[in-house]
Amino acid sequence: MSYLSISNLSVHLKGTPMRLLRDVSLTVKSGEVHGLVGESGAGKSMIGKAVLGTLPRAVEIISGKIELDGVDLLSLPPSEHRRRLGQFCALIPQDPLTALNPSRRIAPQITDRLTDILGWDSSRARQRAAEILDEVHIPDPERVLKSYPHELSGGMRQRILIASAFAAEPKLIVADEPTTALDVTVQKQILKLIKEMQQRHDTALLFVTHDLGVVSKICQSLSVLYGGMVVEATDVRDFFDEPAHPYSRALLAATPKYTDPEASLTPVPDSVIAAVRAEVEAADKRWGNG
Repeated sequence: MSYLSISNLSVHLKGTPMRLLRDVSLTVKSGEVHGLVGESGAGKSMIGKAVLGTLPRAVEIISGKIELDGVDLLSLPPSEHRRRLGQFCALIPQDPLTALNPSRRIAPQITDRLTDILGWDSSRARQRAAEILDEVHIPDPERVLKSYPHELSGGMRQRILIASAFAAEPKLIVADEPTTALDVTVQKQILKLIKEMQQRHDTALLFVTHDLGVVSKICQSLSVLYGGMVVEATDVRDFFDEPAHPYSRALLAATPKYTDPEASLTPVPDSVIAAVRAEVEAADKRWGNG
């Protein structure tokens, strides 16, 4: 059963005909990790922000549905929209250095959501914060809860963000390139932790990344984006065995071969870029004619 279903979602820049997302459709099943891949500017993070209701004010949704457990979020009144998002969704952001408020201790940055949105009392929320820090393998949770972000390492801050996302047992988590700001060794640990937590809590996970190696390790399905448009959506195994779209094949060919570090990098051919751009332009023309 699909927990998140996006249908024909289009987003544009206000006051212009410029579309940033073009008829995006994808599904994420309960307990599944779905990857959003593509080069920078492809629209990966924009999809996550549309789901979480955090799109910049300069852009707006012009068509489509975002259904969470069968309920179209875009059809709800603003107060109910916020309530459902707060209750059932969470975010693991990209940069642990900027995502945590440097002027506040760790404890309220985890407990505020539990008390303000879910209505828990402060004692229960504090206990849950300590439990979830222990679950993400942070030693001495009580000490960490009293700490400020600058007193902790980057890897520990990212573990705190993961703990905070899972604290309220959300049904859907959007992970927006959560390992980008970390060194390679810590990245591996954080990916393993996210997968462990996702499986333990049976959470649907929308995983934004530009790294196909990460996709192969953590995702069951994926959508490949170019120019705000999904060019291929498939199972991860099928994608790596036999990608259907020329752009997908070119992305795979361009991936560095870690088994052969001296091999030359293969850029995406200009002919492939021209062809996929033509697909985007054709989609815009169909929209204009509609």
